[in-house]
Amino acid sequence: MLIAGTVVADADTVIEDGAVVTEGSRIAAVGERASLVETYPDHERREVDIVAPGLVGGHVHSVQSLGRGIADDTALLDWLFDAVLPMEAAMDADATRAAAELGYLECLESGTTTVLDHLSVHHAEEAFEAAVETGIRGRLGKVLMDHDSPEGLEQDAEAALAESEDLIREYHGAADGRVRYAMTPRFAVSCTEACLRGCREIADRHDGVTIHTHASENEDEIAVVERDTGMRNVLWLDEVGLTGPDVTLAHCVHTDEAEREVLADTDTVVTHCPSSNMKLASGIAPVQDYLDRGITVALGNDGPPCNNTLDPFTEMRQASLLGKVDAREPTRLPASTVLRMATEAGARAAGFERIGALREGYRADLIGLTTDLTRATPLHDPLSHLVYAAHGDDVTFTMVDGEVRYADGEHVGIDAAAVRERATRHARRVGEEAGVL
Repeated sequence: MLIAGTVVADADTVIEDGAVVTEGSRIAAVGERASLVETYPDHERREVDIVAPGLVGGHVHSVQSLGRGIADDTALLDWLFDAVLPMEAAMDADATRAAAELGYLECLESGTTTVLDHLSVHHAEEAFEAAVETGIRGRLGKVLMDHDSPEGLEQDAEAALAESEDLIREYHGAADGRVRYAMTPRFAVSCTEACLRGCREIADRHDGVTIHTHASENEDEIAVVERDTGMRNVLWLDEVGLTGPDVTLAHCVHTDEAEREVLADTDTVVTHCPSSNMKLASGIAPVQDYLDRGITVALGNDGPPCNNTLDPFTEMRQASLLGKVDAREPTRLPASTVLRMATEAGARAAGFERIGALREGYRADLIGLTTDLTRATPLHDPLSHLVYAAHGDDVTFTMVDGEVRYADGEHVGIDAAAVRERATRHARRVGEEAGVL
């Protein structure tokens, strides 16, 4: 296929009258439209206003989609333990499948082609099946919680680790490598040392399996970890093996100098979730400082109950503006930096190679957007538009691994209306059973 329009190939490269040619699952060429039309005259063509790399959700909770709006304006640990986790505990396999499908469809129709997805303790296989079916690229993991956790979610560490290995054997590398596995302990508050160390041991045993957890999101969380271990959160995670180039830590809002040195020295990836951090009043992550130290920083939406959207364009805008306000400096986190966080840095966080940019030989993960909008007029700078003005519903075309997954308001091969109906029905039932509705 030849997709023509203004091509934003990466955070530094814009081709005003360009095109991207895909063949199979790969990008065959990127360049000027006229030249590529002449070189590939027989390829199916599609015209869009802007062609951009598929965006990467560097930390999402697809299975929390049923809880959108259930616990607004609530402190983090109350939000988590009184509302979100009880709802997760009440979800059966059908509800989990509906929630994951709903989350992935929202991602695909708003420009996210890859997710690093932190699931739940039970029924993780349903989310893996949903990822395979919907066509999204994803690194997913069953959540582990073996300490101080709500009824219905706490699980013996040995059993949880064994179940994780079963899922790895079943799904790691599924869909021609489009679906991969991450060990996903919830966070240090709800995991024993044996559980955390077990996650590292399993990741080391299986080629390409990574680790994804939460860290230092909230000051109360940090206080609990320090009380229980005598160490600050990131230092404790480092002690038990949960730092390194194969580890992505979501949030990292509150870190001290020693922790930041560890993150840099171990090449650990951080995912910044600005909307969630603002909504839960967790604080402002020191993103610029991380970047200055050479730490890879990706972007994530977190979960629908604390955002309440999986729109990646919202996250890009919030990240840039929040960074400027935090520093009282308008040059901080410019559009190019933020787009790189949402693409190439996100690819690193999710552990996928050759995605996050439109380059020859890269995976054909790309999106098309309309600019036939009052909000997009005038359009002086496509890069600026993507970060500061675009919305997820501007996306008209989504391709993952060379397959069209969403086009002109319709999901390909998926009955989105039926997914929404099932999700609404399950959300009502699960919310009532959990006592949150």
